[in-house]
Amino acid sequence: MLSLATLVISCGGNEKKEKEEESAPVKIGTQDSSAKEDSNSVNVGLTGNDLMQYNKNEIKVKAGQEVTLTLRHVGQQELLVMGHNFVLLKPGTVINEFAIKAAEVGKDADWIPEDGKDVIVHTKMIGGGESTSITFTAPEAGTYDFICSFPGHSAMMKGKFIIE
Repeated sequence: MLSLATLVISCGGNEKKEKEEESAPVKIGTQDSSAKEDSNSVNVGLTGNDLMQYNKNEIKVKAGQEVTLTLRHVGQQELLVMGHNFVLLKPGTVINEFAIKAAEVGKDADWIPEDGKDVIVHTKMIGGGESTSITFTAPEAGTYDFICSFPGHSAMMKGKFIIE
């Protein structure tokens, strides 16, 4: 009996100590100074779905930053039915004209017309469940258009890429 009582008391003591450690106060707003962020690079996530929609219609970065953009197709439709890409257009590019040319060149040119003469950067075309990334240096300050160049998508899948 005495051994059993000693065992119960000793286990109870450890349990109390563990609970005290678990409920130790947490300081909010503190930073780990060992983890330093590179302000000259930024990661941007963008998704496209089966309803021909990006999850963002505006992206902001700083001029000269190294941008890694990851595009995820969160839908289920295959590439030839509901493909998506990210195309950052040069200033002055007329989206409708670009989209018509993209549809004409089709799959063989990855829906990028005229060897990309109106394009700053673009991802490859992806289908449902796929993702792709590109890394590039943000151009000079300004507001640029981005679209999906799959036929018929640019009317809904577009946004502003704002470089500060």
